[in-house]
Amino acid sequence: MARIVMKFGGTSMAGIERIRSVAARVKREVEAGNQVAVVVSAMAGETDRLVGFCREASSLYDPREYDVVVAAGEQITSGLLAIALQAAGVPARSWLGWQLPIHTDDAHAKARIGSIEVDALNASMAAGEVAVIPGFQGLSDDGRVTTLGRGGSDTSAVAVAAAMKADRCDIYTDVDGVYTTDPRIVPRARKLNKVTYEEMLELASVGAKVLQTRSVGLAMKEQVRVQVLSSFTGPEAPMADTLPGTMIVGEEEIDDVERQLITGIAHDKNEAKITLTSVPDQPGAVSAIFEPLAAANINVDMIIQNIAHNHGSTDVTFTVPSADLARSLEALNQARETIGFAELVHDTRVAKVSVVGVGMRSHAGVASTMFTTLGKRGINIQAISTSEIKVSVLIHEDETELAVRMLHTAYGLDAADAAA
Repeated sequence: MARIVMKFGGTSMAGIERIRSVAARVKREVEAGNQVAVVVSAMAGETDRLVGFCREASSLYDPREYDVVVAAGEQITSGLLAIALQAAGVPARSWLGWQLPIHTDDAHAKARIGSIEVDALNASMAAGEVAVIPGFQGLSDDGRVTTLGRGGSDTSAVAVAAAMKADRCDIYTDVDGVYTTDPRIVPRARKLNKVTYEEMLELASVGAKVLQTRSVGLAMKEQVRVQVLSSFTGPEAPMADTLPGTMIVGEEEIDDVERQLITGIAHDKNEAKITLTSVPDQPGAVSAIFEPLAAANINVDMIIQNIAHNHGSTDVTFTVPSADLARSLEALNQARETIGFAELVHDTRVAKVSVVGVGMRSHAGVASTMFTTLGKRGINIQAISTSEIKVSVLIHEDETELAVRMLHTAYGLDAADAAA
């Protein structure tokens, strides 16, 4: 007997027929003798609809009441799935975030999970019930409903799996695993059987949309084995849970970590480049730039400090999420006198392309291959950032797909057969 958490996203829960299909998948696991908890998202598009209601009611809505409204989507699907399971002959009940409870901080709309009480949940599952838990929601210390931010259901599933010491957490999505890159750009992309936590965390942070970044970080911290599977297959195909997905695991489970140089190529067009010209070239100048951005909770990624000008100044270039560009410009302009820059220039027509792989630790020449490949096709690199297992470059957004295809081939990631 295994303890399994199964998580289903919004497209998997979009309507009663799909919910019945989910119930059939859960029933199969139960009939195999496994204890099962299910974490569900709201129906596709439902959270957007609820957010729209909040904005219509008031542009300055109370975030505590906002959480009450948007948490309703997952409450509905958890109840509907419990009903569908009962109708299929599977004992089941829903457990809302406040009923377990799932304890979070009080940062409404972006709360973080502190702990989950699982005694009642364990007793229910030991008695043969399937627990259906709404993702994305929790309870603050003052008894208010909280939500974890968009995509938070993945984090809920991993947190529940960690708390109940599950053998694995299966994330069902509209893709059948993690690929070496986006198959829509590179048809010869290969599905990966296993990816390390670190690689998945880097891939998620630089544009891969398969898993939410926070969920991967939590899985790595708690050593939760995560499997990415598809909940959509043709009517004649086997059930998705009988097909191999991608396991997100510790590095010790990857047998060929030394031979596998690059695991995947990711890209992200949701970047904006900001350049401050003629910043005083003196101690504390860079700090004056990034302090107001940090105070505004804006994440800065790539940073370049250019060669100093003869008149004792330098240019500083960095990137921020494009959604934060307006707030970034406002914060910098308000601090203009303190920073002392001459001009503020921004560009949203950029994209970040990244190569990721734990094999970089033991292989030289990864960055050189990337720069040479892009240079041969005349693709200009505007900024560079690196980590131990990642190299990212900033390029013009119109060259994104070409860059991804060229790099995928350059690192030997193309499948031998396009149908592979």
